[in-house]
Amino acid sequence: MAGLLDGKVALVTGAGHGIGRGHALELARHGATVVVNDLGSSVHGEGQGRDAERVVEIITSRGGSAVADFGDVGDEEQAEAMVAAAFDQFGRLDILVNNAGIVRDRTIWNMTADDFDLVMRVHLRGTWLTSRAAARRWRAQAKESPTGRVYGRVINTTSGAGMLGNFGQSNYGPAKAAIVGLTLTLSLELASIGITVNAISPGGVTRLSAGVSEGTPLEPDERPEGTFDPLDPSISSPVVAWLASPQAAHVSGQVVRSVRDQLSVMEGWRSPKLVSSGGKHWDAEKLGDVFATEIFGTRAAGLRLG
Repeated sequence: MAGLLDGKVALVTGAGHGIGRGHALELARHGATVVVNDLGSSVHGEGQGRDAERVVEIITSRGGSAVADFGDVGDEEQAEAMVAAAFDQFGRLDILVNNAGIVRDRTIWNMTADDFDLVMRVHLRGTWLTSRAAARRWRAQAKESPTGRVYGRVINTTSGAGMLGNFGQSNYGPAKAAIVGLTLTLSLELASIGITVNAISPGGVTRLSAGVSEGTPLEPDERPEGTFDPLDPSISSPVVAWLASPQAAHVSGQVVRSVRDQLSVMEGWRSPKLVSSGGKHWDAEKLGDVFATEIFGTRAAGLRLG
């Protein structure tokens, strides 16, 4: 029986542990050759290691195909090199899953500029750099294609912290929110050459989330097979595999939330109520009544915005 992703080549960043590890294992299970990227750093972005090799060992022991990559997604040359390696070694790259991330949680009055910059560097800059490297190559291929289109899937990783906010994450939350904006923009820029770009908002307890979540962080392959664990970090991985497949060619520019046993497509910013000034400048002294009666529909005291 043919696999959902037979013949496809995928690059998964931050795939040494947790959610990314689950994605790599799932993509391989469906027939994809996987470039398993992981810098091997701590959850705070310190140090380097060979964590990706363990995931490659698991995939190959199960009959799959995988290679390890130890590049830093936030470094322009290394991000370029990991994408180039997939094309050089396998002749193609079909799927890019941007998952690499770190946390440096602190309230804003205790957070340093370095804490902010490094989280942005890994999450947002890293997602942008690998996406650009892949997009340039896909565009060059599309120019040589009779149809002007190629197969390509980009799946970025956002978070509830990015869409809803989270205390102590004024670096991580904005980075994840920005990834949604990047996803929407890339879905428009790459549509003409056949590339879909979506974002996954996953759940599960991982090394990164252990400080703000209940439960013990276990790797996807450390759980009993065939059992359902709502805290399993790979719970969203089948969704990623489907988004990466030919079946999802019609889905782009979407944010898919996959937490526990629940699946939904998130709605972006929208304007449910539009109020006009009648062609005049707004009067600041009268806007309180406008918001209370016309926009919020209430005069309740203590109305909280946001």
